[in-house]
Amino acid sequence: MKYVLRLFKVFFLLISIFYYPVQSQDIEPIDITINRNGVFLKGKFFIADGEGIFPTVILLHGFPGNEKDVLGIGNKLSNAGLNALTFTFSGTFQSQGEYSWQNSQNDIKAAYDFINQSDNIRKYKIDTSLIYIGGYSNGGGMALTYAANHTEIKAVFSIAGTDLGEFLDEYARNPEVQEILDNAYDRLSVPTGPVRFAKGGTLKEMEEMNFNEINPTFHLKNCTSLLAQKDILLIGGWDDYFGSVENAVIDDFILPFYRALQKENAKNIKIVAFQDNHTFQKSREDIANVIIEWIKNGSERD
Repeated sequence: MKYVLRLFKVFFLLISIFYYPVQSQDIEPIDITINRNGVFLKGKFFIADGEGIFPTVILLHGFPGNEKDVLGIGNKLSNAGLNALTFTFSGTFQSQGEYSWQNSQNDIKAAYDFINQSDNIRKYKIDTSLIYIGGYSNGGGMALTYAANHTEIKAVFSIAGTDLGEFLDEYARNPEVQEILDNAYDRLSVPTGPVRFAKGGTLKEMEEMNFNEINPTFHLKNCTSLLAQKDILLIGGWDDYFGSVENAVIDDFILPFYRALQKENAKNIKIVAFQDNHTFQKSREDIANVIIEWIKNGSERD
């Protein structure tokens, strides 16, 4: 029975990471290109509606994401007077380069540099004192890892974020799981899928090189002391199951991470949960509103 539940857990984990429905948009964003040392990433910029300068959110896709918006949040942020930048990671869709977890971290740095360039500050009405980073699913874990390693990031949010270190540990523990995930990565890889993996970018290669030991902050349990002084918003779905009630994202990832942050005396943590599953089809507007309120309250504190 435990073996069956474990397989169901991995099946739903795959759905949570790889299935990523596209949200319709009300506002047409501007197409942008981010230059990461000669690797050109394709993205969208949702300009805040209004006059003046505005807080700006780097909004990260799940894996592999899509070429439009993240759960429709970029559009809603724009309507609320906030800028939002999204992009597809290296090696996915029309972005150049090759996909790996480390390349994705470098992509985030390139996006951060993009919004701090003088021409873009003027063009997109960016208040560089108010920059936020957040993401959905795989992007949530990426955002937390990036914030842990960059002191200039003061506030970060994660929507049903994946603990990338736990994900790789699960892969390393179970040969049957390895087979399922290797087949899934094969389907995602070009030419059948939208991802061009870097050498060392697949789970099999990462497990062989002891990735978690080389890159400890991809494991969120190793990030709590680095994140304790930041503003953090954690969002989850009560019905975001990994195959059974005993294996839920909130129970297995979000709440343990929240408690670990509390043990580090983190002062500015907010946790919100919705009666929804990983797609958040029923609560996307509510999620956007929570993020907007969190940002605006944080801006007032600053």
